[in-house]
Amino acid sequence: MKFGTCDFLPAYLAALYSMDNLQNSLQFKITNKQILKLTLPVSIAILVPQLNFITNNIFLGHYSTTTLAVASITGVYYLIFASIGFALNNGLLALISRRAGENRPDEIGKIFNQGIFTALLIAAVAVTVSYTFTPTLLRSILHEPEKAEMAISFIQIRIWGLPFLYIYQLRNALLIGTNQSKYMVMGTVAEAIANVVFDYTLIFGKWGLPELGFSGAAYASIIAEFVGMFVIYIVIHQKGIAQQYALFKNLRWDKKNASLITAMSAPLVFQHAISIMSWELFYILIERNQPADNPQAISNVMRNVFGMFGCMSWAFASTSNSMVSNIIGQGKHEQVIPVIKKIVKLSTGIALVLCLLLNLFPHLFLSIFGQSDEFIQEGIPVIRVVSLAMILMSFSVVWLHAVTGTGNTKVTFLIEAVTIILYCVFIYVVLEKLKLSITIGWMSEWLYWTCMFIPAFFYLRSGHWKKKVI
Repeated sequence: MKFGTCDFLPAYLAALYSMDNLQNSLQFKITNKQILKLTLPVSIAILVPQLNFITNNIFLGHYSTTTLAVASITGVYYLIFASIGFALNNGLLALISRRAGENRPDEIGKIFNQGIFTALLIAAVAVTVSYTFTPTLLRSILHEPEKAEMAISFIQIRIWGLPFLYIYQLRNALLIGTNQSKYMVMGTVAEAIANVVFDYTLIFGKWGLPELGFSGAAYASIIAEFVGMFVIYIVIHQKGIAQQYALFKNLRWDKKNASLITAMSAPLVFQHAISIMSWELFYILIERNQPADNPQAISNVMRNVFGMFGCMSWAFASTSNSMVSNIIGQGKHEQVIPVIKKIVKLSTGIALVLCLLLNLFPHLFLSIFGQSDEFIQEGIPVIRVVSLAMILMSFSVVWLHAVTGTGNTKVTFLIEAVTIILYCVFIYVVLEKLKLSITIGWMSEWLYWTCMFIPAFFYLRSGHWKKKVI
């Protein structure tokens, strides 16, 4: 995962394809080299936003334990809407990959352009909800009024970064789906640098900027998302990608592609939304039933663990979605299960190594958040539980996203819905009724990923997906 040496990264970014090579490389090859070629840049693109979350929390942890605790609520709230964009991104990725596999580049730009309209519409709804419904909701369910007001203030700033994030995600889908994922690195590096600089200066009031504390993290994240979007915009124009696929030309509502995107993405949007909402419920139950800030702050850190150490698993999941759709587009249905197995072996192998390191050095990881020894000691058992969940996630998420790649997004939604019901029952009983520790509460992730894997595995093995056309 950590492969960005000073000499390697510039050389990697300098390896450009000609326009002819871009055309010929639309159809994926079924090799480990092809899998890693797609996955490694995607993993960086996923890792950097997670590092941004961690950077926010490190600075906030040094600012105060209360802000770190409240960040667990605001972070997951924003993640709900970010995940909706991720779902739209996954739907577009499957469609773009399918058209690439069919060698129909003319259709790729049309799908992308329509995705922009859809994304901005969803962002407008999210901003409206954050200013109308959300304040009333948070004031009614959070135990401490002071934390509720802090969360509301933060959210109403942070939500304005969503349009930038959505457009950024859609461009990533374009680059992955057309086998040009290496260009994603440029935007993510620029975003990371901007986030660190503005987190430091705006939270603590450095370099002549005002000390904004908790709100400073919100402004820093918005600036970072804009920078990432803008850099990727420059890249796709400089490399001729925008011209090749006629991006941003003839921008108008396209009923046919709008219906196609809705059919593909709507189940995924609901799937990801209810998934993260259930996580928000988890954090709210901790806030309601734990007497101190530590359990809430520890759980916020565990979200960072999932994000940072699980980025390779999510990258392999995106690769699974793209490659499965591309291979089906080539008419090679018999190769779908073998390519999933190749991806699973790589994903699980890397997850085992990362989780071993996490379990060998949990104190080192927890200490970077600037908290007490008591915080670290309480956090270590939770890390043990979460690390096992990450191994389960490493193969479960690959099989689930392979279902998305087949085009059967209604099936992925059904799998998610059933799993979420079981998950919510578990956390409600454990945290609200029995009032057990957060260590037991985090075991809900074992249940979640096991229930996600089993139906996805058997559905793909059944072959029913072969009749689906998108």
